Amino acid sequence: MRDYILIFASACVINNFTLFYFLGLCPFFGVTGRLVTAFRLGLANIFVMTITSLAAWVLNNFVLTHTPYLRLICFIVVIASSVQFVEMFIKKFSQPLFRALGIFLPLITTNCAILYLALTQTNKGYNLFEGLIYAWGAGIGLTLALVLMAGMREENELATIPNVVKGLSMSFFLAGILSLTFMGFAGLFHEG
Repeated sequence: MRDYILIFASACVINNFTLFYFLGLCPFFGVTGRLVTAFRLGLANIFVMTITSLAAWVLNNFVLTHTPYLRLICFIVVIASSVQFVEMFIKKFSQPLFRALGIFLPLITTNCAILYLALTQTNKGYNLFEGLIYAWGAGIGLTLALVLMAGMREENELATIPNVVKGLSMSFFLAGILSLTFMGFAGLFHEG
């Protein structure tokens, strides 16, 4: 049980994909203008990461046993397919969310955090349950990063900020502060 908690905490907080490895920065800067939109995109990422983790485990253990050189191509196909499924589902059941996410929803396909999840899980030799825990930790960590950034950006709209640092430059400054905060957890656990 302790190993599962460490895998989850490592992926979620200690080695946060966005704030520690700097993966998935396109939605991190693009969708974090509103808290609700950032949270919903985070949920979509958690879903895609879960499907990717499950598919990566199945592919690695049953399909690609003698052809590991096809791993990357297969993972990209699985990620693209699951993102298409999420996009169709959101378009069917939540038109306002579909419009709010705009181009960033199909960009989950090219989100390097999701491909990194599949490759890392496979390289670490996680079993099915460890891989799912890793995916949920990474997804919740990505959602946490999106929500924190969106909350800070919404607060900055109410603050008096000099014109020199408004907009993207303030976003970079906030991202740096968040990243430094999360990197403070790096000494708590070393993943082997």
